[in-house]
Amino acid sequence: MQFAFDPIPTPSLAIQGSDLRYPVRRIFCVGRNYADHALEMGGDPNREPPFFFTKPADAILESGSEMTYPKLTEKLHHELELVIAIGKGGDNISKDKAREHIFGYAIGIDMTRRDLQDEAKQTRRPWDSGKAFDQSAPCGPITPADQLAHPDDLQISLTVNGDVRQSSSTNRLIWTIDEIIEHLSHSFTLAPGDLIYSGTPAGVGPLVPGDHVVATAEGLETLEITITG
Repeated sequence: MQFAFDPIPTPSLAIQGSDLRYPVRRIFCVGRNYADHALEMGGDPNREPPFFFTKPADAILESGSEMTYPKLTEKLHHELELVIAIGKGGDNISKDKAREHIFGYAIGIDMTRRDLQDEAKQTRRPWDSGKAFDQSAPCGPITPADQLAHPDDLQISLTVNGDVRQSSSTNRLIWTIDEIIEHLSHSFTLAPGDLIYSGTPAGVGPLVPGDHVVATAEGLETLEITITG
């Protein structure tokens, strides 16, 4: 097969303890999956059906990278997330079978152009301009699932220039890891290479050029990025 021009390289992530790479196919994100963040954003914290939005695979930004402050925004915000990496495909997956489909976990950040997202909300338009931009999905190396003992009770935190901005536990997810996979697989056929950003706790806030951002979670490799002008 010949292409009209060279296809882009497959976006990928490091795998802890391996020389192999995890090829990224799609990125799904869960909206408002911590009650405190739903309240923070003026939403309803009650347990209603989860909703999803997407980012392109090449929005991935690996740990140790610089992130250029994005275009068309004056409100770049960080959103700390546990990332679920799918290793086995399927659709209509029941929650009791969900773990069979997980390759591993990582810590990630759903970068958001908040002013553009707010404008989209007000005009009832899609969130793509606020969520699916270049470098908007920083993600640390993936830890294989069998090396992480308690993904449902994981302390996660994010600091900016050493100051804690977000700190919570995955035991506060409104929709659990298993339930997220169940719901998502009823809308999409999941496949190896799909990443799921599971939602962010309260404390989202602005970033400016020069900021050093560190995201951590127990048992997972640290994610560090620097914002440049």
